[in-house]
Amino acid sequence: MTGSTNADLLARAAAGAPEGLWLRADQQDGGRGRMGRDWISPIGNLYASTIIRIGAIDPPPASLAFVAGLAAHQTIRQVAPEVAIQIKWPNDILTSDGAKLCGILLERAGDAIVAGFGINLAHHPENIGRATSDLRASGANPPDAQSVCEILGNFLEEWLRKWRQGPLVDLLRAWEAAAHPLGTALQVNLPDGEQLQGLFSGLANDGALRLRLADGEIRAIHAADIFLI
Repeated sequence: MTGSTNADLLARAAAGAPEGLWLRADQQDGGRGRMGRDWISPIGNLYASTIIRIGAIDPPPASLAFVAGLAAHQTIRQVAPEVAIQIKWPNDILTSDGAKLCGILLERAGDAIVAGFGINLAHHPENIGRATSDLRASGANPPDAQSVCEILGNFLEEWLRKWRQGPLVDLLRAWEAAAHPLGTALQVNLPDGEQLQGLFSGLANDGALRLRLADGEIRAIHAADIFLI
């Protein structure tokens, strides 16, 4: 039990812990999601974080959101091949009908990014205002959390290598191939409270979500909550 694997590794990163260090908890009592939301953490799911050190010639740190999403997507495909999944910008993993299976939180401490992964293997929260599921409820029989963490670590290492070797556009095209289809209807809630609706039109070369509005205008979205509609 810990409060939050991300919080624990942020402290270790600030003290000089190296890239590649992982921390997994069977349970958390202070897990966090994006926008400061609580992350429900019962025993049986995966809660794990790792440290990534940003080098001088690395791509923009914000693009690590896509690295983490691709690693989680590939992990779930391996441990639950019978479950159809898709990525939602920037890195939520959903079932084919839009229920959330995995959330990822990236936080920075100096030159370190801590990437936290929560994958619903056996449990999922209910009555939280959005559709959620877990792999077991979706018809899979996933391995234990430690085994999934090891698989995730291997895939993350592989995608980090591709991210560093570039070009970044190749990684973004791989992300698009794993995402919901072009033309998917989206609702976008911007940080300033503005709400937009439009159609998914892929990613810009910097990773921004391209949203086609009803009048044909393409808006580049760099920060927002995204919902399938």
